[in-house]
Amino acid sequence: MKKWLALLLTLTLFLPVLALADDYAGEIVIGIYEPASGPNGAGGKQETLGIYYANYLKPTVTLSDGEYLIKLVEVDNQSVPDKAPSAAQTLVSEGASIVLGSYGSSVSIAAADIFDAAGVVAIGISCTNPQVTLGNPLYYRICYLDPFQGTVLANFATDEFDAKKAYTLAELGNDYDVGLAHYFTQAFKGKGGEVTGETFPTGTSDFTAYLTNAVNAGAEVIFSPTSTEFAAQIITQAAANGIKIPILAGDTWDSSVILNAAKGTDVSVSVSTFFDEGDSSSKAAEFVTGFKAWLNENPDKLANNGGNDIVAAVSALGYDGYMVALEALKLADSAERDDIAEVMADVTFDGVTGSIVFGENGDAVRDQAFIIRSDNELSAWQFLKVQTVSD
Repeated sequence: MKKWLALLLTLTLFLPVLALADDYAGEIVIGIYEPASGPNGAGGKQETLGIYYANYLKPTVTLSDGEYLIKLVEVDNQSVPDKAPSAAQTLVSEGASIVLGSYGSSVSIAAADIFDAAGVVAIGISCTNPQVTLGNPLYYRICYLDPFQGTVLANFATDEFDAKKAYTLAELGNDYDVGLAHYFTQAFKGKGGEVTGETFPTGTSDFTAYLTNAVNAGAEVIFSPTSTEFAAQIITQAAANGIKIPILAGDTWDSSVILNAAKGTDVSVSVSTFFDEGDSSSKAAEFVTGFKAWLNENPDKLANNGGNDIVAAVSALGYDGYMVALEALKLADSAERDDIAEVMADVTFDGVTGSIVFGENGDAVRDQAFIIRSDNELSAWQFLKVQTVSD
């Protein structure tokens, strides 16, 4: 009798689990293709947090044949293009219906052929280099592009600092760095300015000579769109050498890593970004409030966000990327890769980073960027302005 009672109790305990499984028509895999390590690991973790927060709010999607549970499968592309294909192939093998990522244009470009061969739509979140989507029909993107961002920052350099001479510093072989430096240079020269540009090899840790070259060139601004790992070293060494030339950078520098490096220094850091947590719109404010509360529930989440609850723009974009993926599933009314690919260009979403509509080459139509500056006393970002290419 005791054995029967024990068996009955065991079956009773499993009934809620079985009932829960029966509530769903099935499971759909969304892949997370992001760096959790390497030079872009800090940014990749923040972008991934936005995806997980969106999944926390909307863990299911309803199609005509029922409600499906979303399963997130994450891989670490390690910030390295050489590791990208195998990481992308893992998501293909895991049965991902659609993929999100990556933070970092180089790894996105390197994975494009893998996703294309498997017929998997990939949604680029913050990878801004034009080559991500150009010639890659299944790669879409929800952020602005580097030609736009480079022009915005060149305009800001001339408007804010009345700069006539600029110095650019990028990592050799890094598609994002070199590409954005090129577009900044092109736009800055178009406004009548002079530019001295250099690249440094991967693994560089001493930037003193480069910073000295910027001073000797008479630069009035330094533009260095590097990964956060190099950025922290550049800022620290500029401060140590008493170099007070304003430093400008792109979206990768919108990170707590930058704020920590600049804290207590006289180095002025201004960056372009996709979102400002001080945005007063109701949709943005609701996201910021909810995301901060969610972060503060778990020390591990806070650690992955840089040890604080500052809302990075890439987290907001990660949130929007997940929501766009759900919209694609609903519009296709299917989790089949071919069905998603067929409708992806028609997907729209009113996100926390703005309205997302896909235009040429699968790129979102964007016409403005936020400019923020480090407050080195408060270790926080200060909103400066919304900048466009026409400003």
